[in-house]
Amino acid sequence: MLAVAAVDQLIKQFMLGWLEPGVAQPVIEDWFRFYLLFNSGAAFSMGEDFTWVFTAIQLAFVVGALWFAPRMDNRWEVLGLALVAGGALGNLCDRLFRDPGFWFGHVVDYISVGDFAVFNLADAAITVGVGVFILATLATELRGAGDER
Repeated sequence: MLAVAAVDQLIKQFMLGWLEPGVAQPVIEDWFRFYLLFNSGAAFSMGEDFTWVFTAIQLAFVVGALWFAPRMDNRWEVLGLALVAGGALGNLCDRLFRDPGFWFGHVVDYISVGDFAVFNLADAAITVGVGVFILATLATELRGAGDER
């Protein structure tokens, strides 16, 4: 969790120093580019007036992950949880310590692919982590069902 959040914050600092807000830096023509923006909402900039709610949810999730992870025994589920919690922690750091101020900070986004929403490493870690967690849980369930035969 800490590694994901730390790498996320390092990349965000680099992007803040390199990119100009609102100016695209093409990597693969206009399909993949770096594009710096500041997001007060959630995914796809939804809920821009509810920054404080997202901050509270991310904080609760990180605390919950710290409490649950030591009690889990499936390493793939733990990995999934760590990726999700690390992404949540990375974005939580933005909400706590970036402008416009504590608890209401905007998340730094910088990856733009096609016509999809602009996102960051923390968002990608959350998405991959959810997938890993679901697959690990399903695999455990299927193994358990196979043992009952």
